[in-house]
Amino acid sequence: MAKSPLIPIFLFSVVFLSAIGAWQFSSTISDTNQSGSISVVDSNGKEHFFDEPPNRVVLTNTYAASVMRMLGINNSVIVGVSGDFYDETLWPELSRREIVQQSAHSEIDFEALLDSRPDVYIVFATNGMVDTNSIREKLEPVGIRVLALDFYKYDTLRIEIGVMAELFGKQSEAEDLFSEFDSIENMVTSRTSQLTESERPIVVMEHHASLTRDPVVLTGTSQWTDMIYKSGAINQFADLPGHTTHVDMEAILDANPDVLMFDGIVFDIGFNSFDDGGKCDTHLEFIRGRPGFEDINAVKDDRMVIMSGEFAGPMMIHGLPTLAKIIHPEIFSDIDADSILDEYFSKYHGIERRGKFVCT
Repeated sequence: MAKSPLIPIFLFSVVFLSAIGAWQFSSTISDTNQSGSISVVDSNGKEHFFDEPPNRVVLTNTYAASVMRMLGINNSVIVGVSGDFYDETLWPELSRREIVQQSAHSEIDFEALLDSRPDVYIVFATNGMVDTNSIREKLEPVGIRVLALDFYKYDTLRIEIGVMAELFGKQSEAEDLFSEFDSIENMVTSRTSQLTESERPIVVMEHHASLTRDPVVLTGTSQWTDMIYKSGAINQFADLPGHTTHVDMEAILDANPDVLMFDGIVFDIGFNSFDDGGKCDTHLEFIRGRPGFEDINAVKDDRMVIMSGEFAGPMMIHGLPTLAKIIHPEIFSDIDADSILDEYFSKYHGIERRGKFVCT
């Protein structure tokens, strides 16, 4: 039986119309990304255009959520989060939002992400464990804008807060926040700016990766170098390239730091965490037991400190007095650094601060 000549024509028409539809969909996305009354540039240098503030946002990390609270952005626009929002005390609403990935550094559950129908997906910009470009290549073709912002680097913190403020129409709130930053910073630097280089203690700050291998230190491009200097000290490894880098044990011994600091992100400290397992003490004993470390000034003088992950995020300015008081207790003896942290949590998170934030 001969085939009808209409069948090939019909099939060709279906394919042709599907191609036209896909092209129109792609063009619509492209046009949307290229125009709009709101224009912002993220920390990857990517410009984004919006006709109005987004009302469906997915967040991968608590730093971005903290900034939204600091700017007074209603969290009802957040439709998806990562598993980092597990604490129901600190994140009572967000802990119950759709989980689109287990942590800020884990693989995305694309089915859950698409089900949440976000306008914008906010992700780290320069974190080495997050492939932002790959995420952008996957999500932007289906109409999800990928906004890359870190909120954990001192030199870009205000710029990134400004991007969030511009996107959600919170410029006035951002100016008030920056004035608060200025007040805290000026209080600290007015006391430390007169110090000579010889009066500034030498600090070595190790990354949490040091727990599993030879020392990894925070370098000049990390926010800690700025914060350490403002606090009246010097980061011994500020001149090394990268955000973090591996150093030989001998390099620390040769530096003979006055203060040894540790990034406490992986320790059970911070909000609502109290180091019940005693991991801080275990780690500090491990450091004391490194060959030759018993002769380092920081160890002999018991000037070792682990600082919770909150100090590495948008709370860094409010945490500056805490760091300054650790480094120069004699200069900041009259400053109640804890009250500044208390005010940060009560003002921006609407909650009483609780937990162990510093281990010494």
